[in-house]
Amino acid sequence: MSGTLNKVMLIGHLGDEVKLHYFDDKNCVGRFPLATNETYTNKQTNERVTNTEWHNVVVRNRAAEICEKYLSKGDKVYIEGRIKTRKWQDDKGNDRYSTEIHCTEFTFLTTKNESQGGTSMPSTQNTTESTKNVVSEPLDNEGDDLPF
Repeated sequence: MSGTLNKVMLIGHLGDEVKLHYFDDKNCVGRFPLATNETYTNKQTNERVTNTEWHNVVVRNRAAEICEKYLSKGDKVYIEGRIKTRKWQDDKGNDRYSTEIHCTEFTFLTTKNESQGGTSMPSTQNTTESTKNVVSEPLDNEGDDLPF
């Protein structure tokens, strides 16, 4: 294989509300922590062990506004994106690193009845297609020569 792949798929629960930051009149970034759990049984003690991993999720523009509007702490969500590591300097001038999941697609998994807000929420959002119009085509293609 000559190419590389940077793809992440996570299903987890929000650890906090979505925080939005606006850059100008159009662009914004949303950030929230996402918790994923791994559960197993310790063979020596026969005790059930749960390990929680925290992920910093970043979503942009219209998708960030949708997440802020419909997601709240504890909601379950499917996130698809890529890993990105940022380098920055703290107050003392030390280099620091933050690893983030830059979200490209998401699906809300908490049902409307489970949601605290009570408003209906969209179920799926592709952040690259959020502004495209949907064109419906007729289902019966009589000029089609396909055998099925």
